[in-house]
Amino acid sequence: MDTLITARRVLPRPSAPVRDGAVLIRYGVIVAAGARADVVAQAAPDAVRHDFPTGTALAGLFNAHVHLAFDASREMLAHFEFPLSDARSRLTSMLRSGVTTVRDLGDRGHLGAAVRSSFAGEVAPRLLVSGPPLTVPDGHCHFFGGAVTSDASIRALIDANAAAGADVIKVMASGGQITEGGADMWESQFSSRELSVIVSHAAAHGLPVAAHAHGADAIAAAVSAGVSTVEHCSFLTGPRTFDRRDAVAARMAAAGISACSTSSRNWRVIVEKLGEPAATAMYGRLPWLEEHGVRLLAGTDAGLPGSVFDDPVGALELYEWLGFSRRRILEIATCDSAEGLGLGEVTGRLEAGLAGDVLVVEGDPLASLGALRNPLLVLAQGRAAT
Repeated sequence: MDTLITARRVLPRPSAPVRDGAVLIRYGVIVAAGARADVVAQAAPDAVRHDFPTGTALAGLFNAHVHLAFDASREMLAHFEFPLSDARSRLTSMLRSGVTTVRDLGDRGHLGAAVRSSFAGEVAPRLLVSGPPLTVPDGHCHFFGGAVTSDASIRALIDANAAAGADVIKVMASGGQITEGGADMWESQFSSRELSVIVSHAAAHGLPVAAHAHGADAIAAAVSAGVSTVEHCSFLTGPRTFDRRDAVAARMAAAGISACSTSSRNWRVIVEKLGEPAATAMYGRLPWLEEHGVRLLAGTDAGLPGSVFDDPVGALELYEWLGFSRRRILEIATCDSAEGLGLGEVTGRLEAGLAGDVLVVEGDPLASLGALRNPLLVLAQGRAAT
């Protein structure tokens, strides 16, 4: 069955808008996207039509860093082992907000894999999962059950995660702010040698590695080890002190290592709390990484306190505050995130042969990101969210 979408404008890529366009999907795959007349001519006579005379069609959005095990409340750590139904609801809310690809980077008991399996035959975002992240005893997020003490235990946990269906291996290369008694955010938890063991053994399973790394030393070590993505990528050296290392950023760009900001809509609260100068110093790593050619990924750390699952736009508006163009912001949220997660030939653009992951919104997101808050239709692999 054909699905035909017509809209006032279509963004096959954010840099190439088509006025009066259309998208044709067949069996979950895009057949054509572009000028209306050209696309409509390829549709079957009985195609299901969706017409949006004032709307914009673009590729579905990405959220490359979430935790379905958390509920975004202040008490999320006290009761993070929620029923499967709660995690399913969070994933569904993301789809309804326009997110069609999600990467869960840490759970207990392989909750993410269970959520994905539970949606078999149902409409849901594409879900990539890591399972329990590797950490040190009593280290950051040890409560997920991923503490390791030796090379042998590192390999064993990677083996177990791979067997459970992991798409990526997560390692807590530095400390974090939600684990009492653990390493500080800027302190490293693994040596360069241990990170190399992790990357090498993950590669034996054909899996990339995502490194949680706030500290400048941890980032440098993770990049040297050859991880695929650096989560947070804060370059911290102490409380509110930073050491952005040009050589490390250059190596990231050359190696294709992406950075995920993990900033939610909470950024506004942080600006108000810290003041613009301090907030600019903290978030300024994003335009700095962009200037160095490091690919940026859209991710919100959804599930942490205040980091809700259904407001991708609130997070993206940080980039606009930092001076990014709306075109670049849409690229980060779609095609750039797809490339960074190894899905560039699967989704992230409206192009023949790619998955029918489509978001239609009222208005023009190139004129105002606020348009993304008004989804009219969301398709995940050609199937409409309900």
